[in-house]
Amino acid sequence: MSEDNSLQSTHTNMVPFSQKVAFGIGMLANQMFPAALGIFMVILVQGLGMSPVLWALIFFIPKLIDAVTDPLMGYISDHTNSRWGKRRPYVFVGAIISGLSFMMMWQLYATNSEMYNFYYFLFWACVFWIGMTIFGVPYVAMGYEMSSDFHERTRIMAVAQWIGQWAWVIAPWFWIILYDPDWYESAAEGARTLSLWVGGGCMVMALVPAIFCTHTTPASAKQHEDDGKSLKDTMLDFGRGILVTLRNKPFQKICIATFFIFNAFQVVAAFSWFIVVYYMNEGDPAAAGVWPTLFGSVGALFTTFMVIPIVNYMAQKYGKKTTFLYSQAISLVGYVLFWWGFSPENPWMMFIPLPLFAFGIGGLFTIMMSMTADVCDLDELETNQRREGTFGAIYWWMVKFGGAFAGAASGLILSVIGFDQSVALQSEETLTMLRLSYIVIPCAGTLIAIFAMRNYDLDEEKSQQIRTQLEAR
Repeated sequence: MSEDNSLQSTHTNMVPFSQKVAFGIGMLANQMFPAALGIFMVILVQGLGMSPVLWALIFFIPKLIDAVTDPLMGYISDHTNSRWGKRRPYVFVGAIISGLSFMMMWQLYATNSEMYNFYYFLFWACVFWIGMTIFGVPYVAMGYEMSSDFHERTRIMAVAQWIGQWAWVIAPWFWIILYDPDWYESAAEGARTLSLWVGGGCMVMALVPAIFCTHTTPASAKQHEDDGKSLKDTMLDFGRGILVTLRNKPFQKICIATFFIFNAFQVVAAFSWFIVVYYMNEGDPAAAGVWPTLFGSVGALFTTFMVIPIVNYMAQKYGKKTTFLYSQAISLVGYVLFWWGFSPENPWMMFIPLPLFAFGIGGLFTIMMSMTADVCDLDELETNQRREGTFGAIYWWMVKFGGAFAGAASGLILSVIGFDQSVALQSEETLTMLRLSYIVIPCAGTLIAIFAMRNYDLDEEKSQQIRTQLEAR
């Protein structure tokens, strides 16, 4: 490709900033829903007295449904032809279902029986996660197909992640609202009211990309030849698409790296609260005050204002793989520093590692979502089909499944290290193991991810060669 043609291709693939913002507002909804849910879920046990076994089932059963609906939704949206495009109708419908069902599932009362609350919540939770599948899978695919330019894809994801990170800045403050008696008499009452605002606000934000994101590349308009297919042929094609996607070598590396980084972090994410309360404040939540909330909120602010801009700049200057490896190496230093950062005498020291620690999760999805868009081009070159929906569905199902696994692993680790929730003062051995777990587990996951990505070879030069061959078709 000549220099003039390369410049023209890059220019035609620039996405207007307004379109990036519209897509990013959808990311805020996509992240606010699970961020808020993570805060609200504690109320089922603490505020409504639900048994841990039933609580675990509420986590697990919807993930079984996701295992089927996520890939199926990806296939359906990939093969949809409509006047509004392949993705936008589903994003619109999914946004409404998710918002309304989120409001409904928190209309619970302590006066109801335990099993009534369990079945009521489980029903609406299943509806909610189906709605999130209908919204989320096409929404993510929409981002993949907004541009075919190697660096513009990173810029799109950087803007989206920057906006989406505000969910993690805001959500920790829901603890204050729900458990402050000046706001509500009980956390259950707070959840009934606050869920209306969260569900309604997220629904409106999720509708924004469905209404305003109209920028797509010519490649994304490529249609699948589905006319005349029987149900059997459709299901066979669906299965083949899943297998082809899973066999893609660069995509395998992306999934492995994301699984170990994100879910190793998820396993210990809640441990910061236990460390602040039980190690730094001798088991007194009142003495801990707003420190746990500030820890999560300040970390998200570092991600928003420092990590994402730096990662975006580095990816365009040094490449996506190099940026990934360096950002994860920086996060390792941050994790290790937490051994000294969690200090009972100087609680403010826990903020010192946050700028380094934030490079781990903060840079992960900006880079990986951009890389996945590149993988979709490689897949088209090899199969002559566009499968953004299927790639997005498998990637995010893996993230969600890992989240369920991480939740179970967290409880198991607490049990193994001898944590006793019925007493305020934990043994010194338990507190030491708690702090070590917070450092060792995410460090191990990050090292595995770095090892998996060491030979990732879908760089800018190879991606440009792929684009040249696709355009030549």
